[in-house]
Amino acid sequence: MVEVYDKAKWHFEGDFPEGLDPFQGYIHTGMFLGWLIDNGLVSDDFKKDLHAEIHEFKKKELTGAQLFQRCCDGTLLPEDLSDAGNRFAMDYFEFEHGQYLPDYGEVLGADLASIYHVADTWENYEKIKQVVDRRYAEWKQTHA
Repeated sequence: MVEVYDKAKWHFEGDFPEGLDPFQGYIHTGMFLGWLIDNGLVSDDFKKDLHAEIHEFKKKELTGAQLFQRCCDGTLLPEDLSDAGNRFAMDYFEFEHGQYLPDYGEVLGADLASIYHVADTWENYEKIKQVVDRRYAEWKQTHA
């Protein structure tokens, strides 16, 4: 089990493009967090602690990236996810061997300077959501 899935500061300290708004470092994980929320794969404590923010997200008043920045301090932890959410994230979201970042880059960042240039829009969220939905359905078939 991982101790931390992602920290925005890891990206700022890495190959983050110079001069880019730091908020851009929250978007890729924020979109995955939004998908987890939409699919009921966050922990009960996360739901309880962020009830109002989750409600705002579901009403499209707060994006997953905004929630990740404001409420999670840019850190996605295993305790934020349900058991099923953790099992899926370990396989799919894990940065070194998972398929999330390649999917994200292909779907949203193919024509951009980097994945950090993806806009935090609901349209982009819907695009990546479709891919993650498909990946999750495939994962459930092999991990039932």
